[in-house]
Amino acid sequence: MTRQITTIDCQTAQRVAAAVVAEATGRRVAVAVVVTDPAGEPIAVVRMDGANAVALRLATDKAYTAVAFGAPSHHWAEATAPGGVDWGMANAAGGRILVLPGGLPIRAGGQVVGAVGVSGAAPPVDLACAEAGCAALEAA
Repeated sequence: MTRQITTIDCQTAQRVAAAVVAEATGRRVAVAVVVTDPAGEPIAVVRMDGANAVALRLATDKAYTAVAFGAPSHHWAEATAPGGVDWGMANAAGGRILVLPGGLPIRAGGQVVGAVGVSGAAPPVDLACAEAGCAALEAA
């Protein structure tokens, strides 16, 4: 039996990234945004002027975490803390599991088709910017 894998296309990924940049601009912060396919590979990447260089790596890993688990990246914070049921998971996958706010899965037809990761601002702002990116798809 074969399973068809649906993925976000480049045009849609760019629309998500543009919505993130617009939200960040409105909040007067500079962020990096990465939109990935279902394998966690980047499709659209933007590092706003003034965004810290490490923000791009963090945004990539937040998106990877969200797509790998099909849930917001920060949902794993409690479970991966010392003593948590998934303690040590944050070190899995070559250290790419990042449990900070700002990574969200992108769904279509009930299937994860990609993810968006945002980094460079305070964690709640990163999350709000990622949410704006996802909302751009719902509005389309």
